[in-house]
Amino acid sequence: MDLLSDILGLMKLSGTLYFRTSFTAPWGVEVPSFENIARFHYVHRGRCYARVAGEDDARLLEQGDLIIIPHGATHILSDPVDVDAPTVDQVVEQSGFTGQGALVVGEPGSGHESQLICGHFAFETEASHILVDALPRFIHIKEYGQVSPGWLDDTLKVIGAEAGGDQLGSDLIALKLSEIIFTQAVRHYLAHEGSSQKGLAGFADPNIRQALEAIHQEPAAPWTVETLAQKAGMSRTSFANRFSDLTTYTPLNYLTSWRMQIARKLLADSDLPIIEVATQAGYQSEASFGRTFKRHIGQPPASYRRSKMRVIAAS
Repeated sequence: MDLLSDILGLMKLSGTLYFRTSFTAPWGVEVPSFENIARFHYVHRGRCYARVAGEDDARLLEQGDLIIIPHGATHILSDPVDVDAPTVDQVVEQSGFTGQGALVVGEPGSGHESQLICGHFAFETEASHILVDALPRFIHIKEYGQVSPGWLDDTLKVIGAEAGGDQLGSDLIALKLSEIIFTQAVRHYLAHEGSSQKGLAGFADPNIRQALEAIHQEPAAPWTVETLAQKAGMSRTSFANRFSDLTTYTPLNYLTSWRMQIARKLLADSDLPIIEVATQAGYQSEASFGRTFKRHIGQPPASYRRSKMRVIAAS
């Protein structure tokens, strides 16, 4: 599995569509903050403005644009830029939206219409990785269909046609297709603005990426700084310094952090003995594994597993 797919897969990325909108100007809606959630809005037709909490200026989103709010920050969508913005829950209640068809706000035909596809991507609660943590408050990709592969442009058109539709399977089709968006947007960001951003730059650097790929391909291998430097084709000192500069982790700290995410997932999703989980995470000693796991996750492996079982039983 490639590096990005491996990371997002372990974080259990899952997409959810809110709705398809038909907003007629003037309108505004405030989307509240939420943990472990990345919001997205795709402008299917028309335009609108997006103001993300912590940013001074609003962004104009035109037809074909995509904005992702990776850390679920509060944001306001509107047309025009300055307008009273009730919360999304208030808008839904006032409109009488039932979840079927489009969320309609305003009098169609009386002003400029904005059609959006809105949704979010959820991550597992304890999942964490620098590649997601270091993403900015928002990612704005203009003419998203044009910078994406041709098939993804068609995908966006299908989502626009299917979301909230009344044909059998429409919601499921739109939902599954929407899960592609986040991965493609992050890939695009890493290849452009993110290629020089601390925390993300290591995933774009050809030498450091070779070491990262080696870790992800064989996380339980007895890696050392020397062997990872060999994978990167660099001297030990140059590699260690460059790895830390670009990822904000030392090579061995990154290795340990990734191993703990693997162990966390195995404890939650399998009934493997803890010593087997430890082995798959690169530890031959259950005691050493337990100490490291508690330091990173906050509780011993057995306690973590029991807490996950309680959550499953209660759901």
